[in-house]
Amino acid sequence: MHLIAIRHLRADAAQYPDVTKQIEAWYATVNKAEWQNLEDVRKIYRDAEAVGNFTVFNIKGNDYRLIVGIDYESQTVYYKYFLTHAEYDKGKWKNDPYF
Repeated sequence: MHLIAIRHLRADAAQYPDVTKQIEAWYATVNKAEWQNLEDVRKIYRDAEAVGNFTVFNIKGNDYRLIVGIDYESQTVYYKYFLTHAEYDKGKWKNDPYF
């Protein structure tokens, strides 16, 4: 899979130094992955879920949420949001037109 906007993900996650290792591990996994569907994603990230047109990953347990769009056909992951659990629960990200 090819991740679009890793630079933005790293910048957003940088405000939470406790997740640096998890973000880099997630990126390394995604970079090697050849997912065809959400079921493939869940073989590695069992808590990943589809919410609207997004795929949501729990990072550092349930403390943070990483929200991406995945185009399985083109093997591309589009970074959208990195949020704390509290920010995620507010739901403002659901106003994204891609949702």
